[in-house]
Amino acid sequence: MGQITIVTESDLRSAMALDLGAVDCVENAFRALATEAVIMPPVLRLDIKEYNGEVDVKTAYVPGIDSFAIKISPGFFDNPKLGLASVNGLMVLFSAHTGLVEAVLLDNGFLTDVRTAAAGAVAARHLARADARRVAIFGAGVQARLQLEALTLVRPIEAAVVWARDANKAKAVADDLCRDLGLPVSAEPDPERALARADIVVTTTPAKRPILLSEWLRSGQHVTAMGSDAEHKNEIDPAAIARADLYVADSRAQAAVLGELRHAIDSGAVSANDQVPQLGEIIAGIAPGRTSDDQLTICDLTGTGVQDTAIAALARQRLTGRAAGTIIEN
Repeated sequence: MGQITIVTESDLRSAMALDLGAVDCVENAFRALATEAVIMPPVLRLDIKEYNGEVDVKTAYVPGIDSFAIKISPGFFDNPKLGLASVNGLMVLFSAHTGLVEAVLLDNGFLTDVRTAAAGAVAARHLARADARRVAIFGAGVQARLQLEALTLVRPIEAAVVWARDANKAKAVADDLCRDLGLPVSAEPDPERALARADIVVTTTPAKRPILLSEWLRSGQHVTAMGSDAEHKNEIDPAAIARADLYVADSRAQAAVLGELRHAIDSGAVSANDQVPQLGEIIAGIAPGRTSDDQLTICDLTGTGVQDTAIAALARQRLTGRAAGTIIEN
């Protein structure tokens, strides 16, 4: 029926990077979600509690992109005890014209990492103060590292602090970031102190109870919450959602089911009928973003299928002309 290209993680890493091109790609995907006839079904989730595992399947058709991706993303969080990565997975790229499989991207979560970090940069680009210089990162995983790297692409970041439940992991991440980014990055054992001087706060954890309390926040800060992508996850105090001058979701419908918005609604902090702008609407100028340096803004990133289709298409574009991948006849 045709040719299918099988691409490994190493090939993808040689072609893709967390750069402004990736940030612009994800920004355009959010814009399309707000302005185009995007088809994005709800996330298909499978929880395997016996093995502390979860699987997400995400997809979207985006007009103007000739292919669409279906991403299968398992996360088995006891894997490190076995010497295995906790997250892996792949993306399958299909022709939007014929439905034929064009490529299988065996990225082991790499493309998801890039598009998630890029989304954090997009949120900061449109919602953080233009002079934001100090960052507080909550968490010590891959996204803790990548979110700070992404922020340096869109804001004049001068320093950062890392908090995590495991102080040793926080210090290791801080040391790595200090070395890799050439910025002063330190670990802070107290979460309230960690964000006290921050202009931008990014939460990157799988927390099931809030790790960031409303009373710790101050005017002028921007918060990007990207850890809550399942019904049981909750990083942000629901009172903070109600207190924010501007709360923004990547997808209203998805955040109300999987994001911080769900917990704010369930707690009664906000109403299910409240008007919630989407990030793409702010990018497109349909809804206002930050209008004052004194505003407290929060962006709820649950991870959307449009990001996956966009980043997979970008990866394929960047692979064109390279001696990468294995072509099979189907």
